[in-house]
Amino acid sequence: MNAEQKRLADSKWKRWGPYLSERQWGTVREDYSEHGEAWDYFPHDHARSRVYRWGEDGIAGISDDQQHICFALALWNGKDPIIKERLFGLTGNEGNHGEDVKELYYYLDSTPTHSYMKHLYKYPQAAFPYADLLNTNRNRNKFEKEYELLDTGVFNDNKYFDVFTEYAKNDTEDILIRITIHNRGNEAAYVAALPTLWLRNLWSFGLMHDKPKIFIKDGGDDYGHAKADHYWEGDYHFYYEKPVRTLITENETNTERLYEQPNPSPYVKDAFHTAVQQQRFDWLEENKEGTKLAPMYEFNINGNSSVTIKLRLSKHFIDKSPFDISFDEVFDNRIKEADEFYDSITATKDKELLNIQRQAFAGMLWSKQYFNIDIPRWLNGDPGQPAPPEARKNGRNHQWHSLNNEDIISMPDKWEYPWYAAWDLAFHCVPLSMIDADFAKNQLILFLREWYMHPNGQLPAYEWAFSDVNPPVHAWSCLQVYKIDKEKTGKADVQFLERVFQKLLINFTWWVNRKDSKGNNVFEGGFLGLDNIGVFDRSNMIPGGGVLEQADGTSWMAMYCLNMLEMALEISQYNPSYEDVTTKFFEHFVYIAESLNRIGENWTGSWDDQDGFFYDVLSMPDGRFIPVKVRSLVGLSPLFAVFVLKKDLLAKVPDFYNRLKWFQKYREKNNQYLVIEELKEHDDILLSLVPRPRLEKLLKALLDENEFLSKGGIRSISKIHEHGYSVDINGEYFGLDYQPGEGTSALFGGNSNWRGPVWMPMNYLLVKALRHYCDYYKDECTVEFPTGSGKKINLQEVSDEISKRIISIFTTDENDNRPVNDNYAVYKNEYFKNLVLFYEYFHGDTARGVGASHQTGWTGVVAELIQNIATTESEIKEKSKTKEAVM
Repeated sequence: MNAEQKRLADSKWKRWGPYLSERQWGTVREDYSEHGEAWDYFPHDHARSRVYRWGEDGIAGISDDQQHICFALALWNGKDPIIKERLFGLTGNEGNHGEDVKELYYYLDSTPTHSYMKHLYKYPQAAFPYADLLNTNRNRNKFEKEYELLDTGVFNDNKYFDVFTEYAKNDTEDILIRITIHNRGNEAAYVAALPTLWLRNLWSFGLMHDKPKIFIKDGGDDYGHAKADHYWEGDYHFYYEKPVRTLITENETNTERLYEQPNPSPYVKDAFHTAVQQQRFDWLEENKEGTKLAPMYEFNINGNSSVTIKLRLSKHFIDKSPFDISFDEVFDNRIKEADEFYDSITATKDKELLNIQRQAFAGMLWSKQYFNIDIPRWLNGDPGQPAPPEARKNGRNHQWHSLNNEDIISMPDKWEYPWYAAWDLAFHCVPLSMIDADFAKNQLILFLREWYMHPNGQLPAYEWAFSDVNPPVHAWSCLQVYKIDKEKTGKADVQFLERVFQKLLINFTWWVNRKDSKGNNVFEGGFLGLDNIGVFDRSNMIPGGGVLEQADGTSWMAMYCLNMLEMALEISQYNPSYEDVTTKFFEHFVYIAESLNRIGENWTGSWDDQDGFFYDVLSMPDGRFIPVKVRSLVGLSPLFAVFVLKKDLLAKVPDFYNRLKWFQKYREKNNQYLVIEELKEHDDILLSLVPRPRLEKLLKALLDENEFLSKGGIRSISKIHEHGYSVDINGEYFGLDYQPGEGTSALFGGNSNWRGPVWMPMNYLLVKALRHYCDYYKDECTVEFPTGSGKKINLQEVSDEISKRIISIFTTDENDNRPVNDNYAVYKNEYFKNLVLFYEYFHGDTARGVGASHQTGWTGVVAELIQNIATTESEIKEKSKTKEAVM
């Protein structure tokens, strides 16, 4: 075991990490408005002056795992009206495509225990263009692209600072901090740095009796010293190289600025901003204790030069210099150990792919966040605070009284989505399991616990609406994490599977009872995470009072059945009592498959044989069935439900195998739909929603570059809808068209678009499913890739080719452009060219990044795709060598 692997065995190494949010303002947690207007209730303009209730935010920040003590970077370029203390972005109402962060920052590195971390923030030397970004975006329509920070010109001529923030842990409670500021321009430029230590305010909300304090202590000749005295955390010492001055205030709301009510004291949360604006610091320097402290450094950095600031946050009192030669040695060692750790994990040797994979992992790890909400207290308010409006008690999330969360959770994007999303998390856990399987397992277990899962069995979706219904991918994720861990360690963590299986049964039952309204094994579910993919909002009132029988809702449940079947079969090899339940999930899968595929008297199935595609079907009150013929991921989702029962596994579960054979014969005798097309003794068995003739028709569309196949993967809607599609429902027309980039409607906030772009999670499921089909069909099933090319390959090769297209989003092309970067010339600059952002989704034609710019969350699965391709190519080389040796 290398050093980082040893640290992973000791949970204390994760006590401190990048657990600060990047946006606490504008969240549901901080919203106490009557009608749930979160963006307006706590805007960015309030954030510097107003105390948060449920968490903290900052730039490149860290905190303990209870977020009692926080540290983050703050900067001032001498021109901005406020200190750059947190990231700026537009709210959902201000952006022409919804909320969007308007900053440039990058997660460069992190180990799973956060023993080493590195972050880059790019800070303009000109005044930050707050008004320009706001006004230009506000005046653009939904058919125009967003106006980004790079479009403003503030980075022209390299007139900006690269600010690197690094952390290295000397031990679990001794954190070394190194901030390096590079002037990338040719001329000298002023910058002030205010690395800030503060205590989260819990005392104002009746959660602490003894208010904690930070005291300025005597330091040495070349360093300052402060001590944080916290009732729950004990003492921490904060050491910092000698600054120009040390500022200290309170983490308390500035009521005078916000509400025109007198402040009990001038020492309020935004005091540093006031001092900088007025260039008057004496009143702050006189203060020697508080709950927010910042040493202030001021530099005129020469062109193409840099300065470094060293700080240290430690449980230990250090009586010698805290910044002696050992300080840099710790950084050198941790960087070396980080390299060793990733060298032991990665399969590729390609330097560019290693860089992409390493930054993907860094983004996943930096996106861990402390998340806290207690629904009863949130609804009813805190003692000593104004009572929230009564209407809230029947408003957002009021049905979730059992929900009480306070954990470190993997977030989709800590600015745009600084709250968990249950189905996103399922995808996060796949690449996370490659580097920290225990963390991935614990995340999956966490969401099945009583303080997350509703008593009725529903998993919470996200804070905007915990009751929204997302695809049921939790069981799938549990299996993926189990398999990756088993392959890596050689050990089967069956206890993990047993632990999640019991709770997943409850969730499965919720789905069956709540989302199959007719009891015919055809499922609804609403938008199911695919936002605006339908011609109308699939979550709200269905036109004509009908019921939308969803191809994807039904497919997700079929996949859920197969996941539970596979899980039960795996556990039964260690605990035979689980063999009984295997038959239940097999038979349930057969019933769902029949419902999706059958066409007979008084029945309209989802499959259209003439079109060769699955569609949603609108079941009307008068008995009519109206197919909604949108060619989208909805119709491709039946491909996800596939599982190969291997003959050697069947030999280990004879009761299940005998019941399967009996069930097959029974259905043959009664002329019922057969999932298993031909059952041969002692052969593998394919369980799939899609019979082979239909599979081949679906793949023809999937692999057609004029339909779904793009340069960056599989589109969410077929390109054949470029000129629109509409359906007549009782004389009213509903329609959509192919929109490869940003969405042109405000449906679901308008900041995500499923009407054309490439989405990583669905692509990931498709490439995995194709490998399963190939595992069964081998070379017997080949298809044209691309459709019409005349070149036929097997389905694993198809899977690999799609994977390579996905990976190519992030790699440089022949013109030195990464498609993700939208041809911004600055990314050819030496200070940009190796930086990679992992967007929420990607343009259906150009593969440029769209939506949330730091959603390493589920886009981080590209790290696992890189691993898969490298492993496959290595296996092919080995087979070739063996073949040559034999010849």
